[in-house]
Amino acid sequence: MVSELPHDAKPTGIRERLGEFCYSAGLLSPLQRVRSWWHKDLRILAYHRVMPLPDPDSYDFDLELISATPEGFREQMLLVKERYRPMRLSDVAAAIDAGHALPPDTVVITFDDGYDDNYHIVFPILQELGIPATFFVSTGHIDTGRPYAYDWLVHMILMTTATRLELPELGMDMPMPVGRTARRALATSVLDHMKEISALAQAGMIRRLEKEWRMPSDAAVPADCRPMNWDQLREMHAAGLEIGSHGVNHWMLSKLPLDELEREVRDSRDTLLRELGPMPLLMSYPVGSNRAFDRQVIEVTREAGFDVACSYISGTNPQPAANRYSLYRLAVERYIGKRWFAAMLTMPGLINHPTPAHLATPDEAPSCSH
Repeated sequence: MVSELPHDAKPTGIRERLGEFCYSAGLLSPLQRVRSWWHKDLRILAYHRVMPLPDPDSYDFDLELISATPEGFREQMLLVKERYRPMRLSDVAAAIDAGHALPPDTVVITFDDGYDDNYHIVFPILQELGIPATFFVSTGHIDTGRPYAYDWLVHMILMTTATRLELPELGMDMPMPVGRTARRALATSVLDHMKEISALAQAGMIRRLEKEWRMPSDAAVPADCRPMNWDQLREMHAAGLEIGSHGVNHWMLSKLPLDELEREVRDSRDTLLRELGPMPLLMSYPVGSNRAFDRQVIEVTREAGFDVACSYISGTNPQPAANRYSLYRLAVERYIGKRWFAAMLTMPGLINHPTPAHLATPDEAPSCSH
């Protein structure tokens, strides 16, 4: 997630202006040709949700999970198909295993979480254009249909009638703001602070609020935050799309005791294999910042038989064999227009959206070869 912005706004910093200029001046195509000759890095795009942009004043969930509109996503995929080489993540793993260089301009499309707009909106577009993609799903949510806990927390903060927000787990106690914009900003602050405590403490805090505010997440799930189901995932998998692990409960893996960490990784693996059959094992760490995974997480993931793993740290992968268990990605956000998207793919080192402050630290990401 990123800092709160109006739903139709976008940053206008020097990187964005540079991208707009290069697009308008017709410089992106020659720049891409030059770059693909001398810099053969792997680009992995990271999405969450694709849906029409809602009115922030009437939308009751996390706006920051919306990566693109249906029209914008289709436009982005057309550009990827026309100018780049879309590739399956499992084929990247196979190339690493074989010691083969990746083709120039390789781009991998990934989605995190498993919202059902991925099936209803994204899947048809990818089928139409013949573009491969990997969908990382939290298997516990697919099993139960329960909404994702962070999104439900945002929903509760937006909708509660409580007059105070009392979170002793985080050392927070304050009056509940009245306006929707202020509540969204508060939800962002809560999400930031809670990711410093253990994953089990996070889950306990959210369960407590559900009970105290009488907003249980196991009640009827609103359509706005519904996960996919196994029948949908089986259909997507049969059509050639890849399904990977995003854990069982979408817990920050580095914030778990070792036994719980091993259970999250192995149970998600076993559930995927049981429901979908034999397939390459692909992982995306929930949250994906340096705070969300570490060398122990990487080792457990590797020992569980996963071929590669993606972080949510912003960047490309000049030598993906060196960080195959902490692959960087380029996050796509809802305010990124066609020109910015094209410039980001052409010049990711200059134009790409930086890792949000609460998703990354200045430390170098951990890595581990197979």
